[in-house]
Amino acid sequence: MLAPDLKVLFCGINPGLWSGATGFHFARPGNRFWPVLHASGFTPRELAPSEQSELLGLGLGITNLVSRASAKAAELSDDELAAGAEVLAQKVARYRPQWVAVVGITAYRAAFGAKRATFGKQDRTIGEAGVWVLPNPSGLNAHWSAATLAAEFGQLRQAVMADDECRCG
Repeated sequence: MLAPDLKVLFCGINPGLWSGATGFHFARPGNRFWPVLHASGFTPRELAPSEQSELLGLGLGITNLVSRASAKAAELSDDELAAGAEVLAQKVARYRPQWVAVVGITAYRAAFGAKRATFGKQDRTIGEAGVWVLPNPSGLNAHWSAATLAAEFGQLRQAVMADDECRCG
């Protein structure tokens, strides 16, 4: 789910078992990625995981830090996540997105050695891409409601829109 010059490259942690079986990102029923993507204004309607290729036409893409599927992201080692960060940097160099949105703060901290990172825009870049950390929309991350997730994703959407205005104006 990559193409050159995306506005945002969403980077999940790794495929869950359901996503690994189907080949679609954020595919498990109960994952809130697709509803939140719509609620935050990134998509004109709620897409199903099987429609993920439609994101490319909207300037959006999806990848993962680690390609190995697991039941929970906590099953990944810090070494796997750090290696994934290196692969992500190679993807960013090749495809040149404006923003990389890492979905999952614990994984981001481990992958990039940023132990004190918080949600939102980061001080670092990956190549020339800005970096934004979003909460994980997995149903396992129950202390985030769909509304609070949409608000966090919406902040990134506002930054993307501001970038678009700067490039056009």
